[in-house]
Amino acid sequence: MPTSRQLLAKERASLQDARRVVVKVGTHSIAKPTGRPDYRALRRLVAQLCELRKAGIEIIFVSSGAVAAGVEALGLPARPTQVNDVQMCAAVGQARFISEYERLFESHGVKIGQVLLTHADFDDRRRAANLRRSLDHLVRAGIVPVINENDIVADEELKGLTFGDNDWLSSLIVKLVRADALVLLTTVDGLLDADGRRVPSIGRIRDALKLVRAGQKGALSKGGMDSKLKAVQNAAKAGAHVVIANASTPHVLTAILAGRDIGTFVPGSAL
Repeated sequence: MPTSRQLLAKERASLQDARRVVVKVGTHSIAKPTGRPDYRALRRLVAQLCELRKAGIEIIFVSSGAVAAGVEALGLPARPTQVNDVQMCAAVGQARFISEYERLFESHGVKIGQVLLTHADFDDRRRAANLRRSLDHLVRAGIVPVINENDIVADEELKGLTFGDNDWLSSLIVKLVRADALVLLTTVDGLLDADGRRVPSIGRIRDALKLVRAGQKGALSKGGMDSKLKAVQNAAKAGAHVVIANASTPHVLTAILAGRDIGTFVPGSAL
């Protein structure tokens, strides 16, 4: 009888068969501490996304970083706390980020489409159905949707009405478009145990949550590892394999989708 490790290795290997993948990148993976976009990191990431797209994999890209870019562009010392100021940063920063993404993807001959979302787009059945059809049409036409929370209209004062650094948003997208896999790119090598060692795989999300201090995050972002694990659980319940990995790992996306032991792997339907 196969061991649990052998079964997980077999499930991880099945990532090679993924045809529709949601990739989410966090703020600190693509921005410097000041909030200024890290153009070297952006170029590496976009090159990998385009390589996967040209290999026939349908890519839906969820990118944080708009508010952080706005913080830097406006010369602010830190992420503001007032809702109107956050919305202002988002408006300025989103324009900066999408312009850079368009230039980078275009250099590889790949078209992108900007999609800004709020909870209302998922809560209303008709809007959710329209969103699903739109995303399906984009990816089947070879266009990479670049998705972000619409921070310009989202109200952070209303608890529960923001996605939390796009982690939860990416899991909702996975369910909506029936993606085969979700990759969460961050600044660490995956979930780390109490000794700072990478946890290669997770069988039970509830056990993994005990390893994380609630709210761990950086100064420029809203999310943390706890929000990622909740999003992982949501996506895994929908049947998608999930990997949390370090965005700076060389060729991280191609390695993950080749079934290599990169990051922390969570098989579809893990509880």
